[in-house]
Amino acid sequence: MENKKKTEFLPICIAVMTVSDTRSLADDRSGDALVERLETAGHVLADRAIIKDEVNLIVDKLREWIDNREIDAVITTGGTGVTGRDVTPEALARVQEKDIPGFGELFRWISYQKIKTSTIQSRACAGVANSTYIFVLPGSTEACKDGWDEILKDQLDIRHKPCNLVELMPRLNEHKV
Repeated sequence: MENKKKTEFLPICIAVMTVSDTRSLADDRSGDALVERLETAGHVLADRAIIKDEVNLIVDKLREWIDNREIDAVITTGGTGVTGRDVTPEALARVQEKDIPGFGELFRWISYQKIKTSTIQSRACAGVANSTYIFVLPGSTEACKDGWDEILKDQLDIRHKPCNLVELMPRLNEHKV
């Protein structure tokens, strides 16, 4: 009989950024949903911020967080549409070292099940910068719930098999010059 060692849950530190010109902590339902879910899963909220829809402001906060060795992942909500003020993917592009295209593809597939072709308006995306995962979700509360419940909950849990993003964290800086 094979003796399988049970993997222990490994909490990670996650920062949550809401990108919005109008929201505050008092009415940020999307940010609240993400915080509630990550804490219920056993992770640690490392920081939380509401940032205006300005590329440079988003980039500055992302850089602050990815330079902080205590932060393992960042989840943003908002600014993923196609209007002129939607600039979160552009901010991610300025800081990321590697793209995780499957995240956006899977998010839109999940979203299609609920909102059909309207999902093409979402530019949800993800990447890695300085050994920190960054996940960019739309600003709707339902989109944040779907992103966490259907993707991030498992991929940010070291016990998820056959593989997960947490088990790769020690190797994210391999071959970095």
